[in-house]
Amino acid sequence: MPAEWAPHRAVWTAWPYLLDQWAEGLDAPRTALAAMCSAIVDLDATGRSRGEVVELLVRGPDEEADARARLGAAAAHVRFHRAAYGDIWLRDTGPLFLTHGATDRAQASSAASMRPRRDAMAACFRFDGWGGKYVMAGDTGVSEFVAVNANTPRTRFEFVLEGGAVEVDGAGTIMTTKQCLLGGARNPGLTQADLDARLRYALGGDHVIWLDQGLLNDHTDGHIDTIARFVAPGVVACMEPADGDPNRDAMRAIIRDLRAAKSASGRPIEVVTVPSPGEVRDDSGMIMPASYMNFYIANTTVVVPTYEVPTDDAAVAAIAKMFPDRRTIGVPGKAVVVGGGGFHCSTQQEPL
Repeated sequence: MPAEWAPHRAVWTAWPYLLDQWAEGLDAPRTALAAMCSAIVDLDATGRSRGEVVELLVRGPDEEADARARLGAAAAHVRFHRAAYGDIWLRDTGPLFLTHGATDRAQASSAASMRPRRDAMAACFRFDGWGGKYVMAGDTGVSEFVAVNANTPRTRFEFVLEGGAVEVDGAGTIMTTKQCLLGGARNPGLTQADLDARLRYALGGDHVIWLDQGLLNDHTDGHIDTIARFVAPGVVACMEPADGDPNRDAMRAIIRDLRAAKSASGRPIEVVTVPSPGEVRDDSGMIMPASYMNFYIANTTVVVPTYEVPTDDAAVAAIAKMFPDRRTIGVPGKAVVVGGGGFHCSTQQEPL
């Protein structure tokens, strides 16, 4: 599985439509996701896209019309797919794309010409609604739908895995959390050693780093993409807790464990930190699993969620230093977290 900063042909995402899954309404998350998609497309002054194609799943014509209106000029670089799906978290319900090593542009263009890709494979895992907590009609078919419409051969694995539960650096190192893969109902009977072997085999890795706990009230039971992200081979970004942060103990443990960890090459992991957003609450007063780590690394931009808190600018600036060859953009993300995820959770990159 290539690292997220490797070149993409496209990104797959979906449009919110289930009102009962969005306690504060659909308008704000749709606006936020349109801003995310526009940043990924990255139009220049002439209207040409510098970024990547957005493959957008929509439930029907009304949702497509709404998305086109909010996307504006960026809609010209979005391909719309009418599909059955539960919610927008394609990081978890979609496939993980694997590649067969270096790919030249002539091979990659085969996807655009609608011939089956020979340079990539879509790994489809068993999906159980996040440990049976959020079972929605259509979600178990998303992985195959995306693979078919990406013209990519499929391979199936019979253990439960969501894409947000794993991070790779493209150089043999995988990260995940014990809370998610070992602490719930996803894979009863499988030990840490069992899952370690399956992850290495399925994703083409050599070594797995197991962190412990995720954030408070995280619907996904501690997905790695809300707490720690690879930003280069053997280099991991995570959050330094702010004063009074409800996740301070978990964040300090993450920093400690990463500093003790090694990459697949045997070298110590290099840890870089950004400030945390601190305590962020939704309209009902519940503490949210708000995280700057749920950013998406597109071809020309990095989209970072912001939360209208004092550390937003510092966090975006810190992440920008990690990606000097891309524009780093802060996009209001609180309305998306209300639905149970974030920008990274809603995206799945398809490698070039």
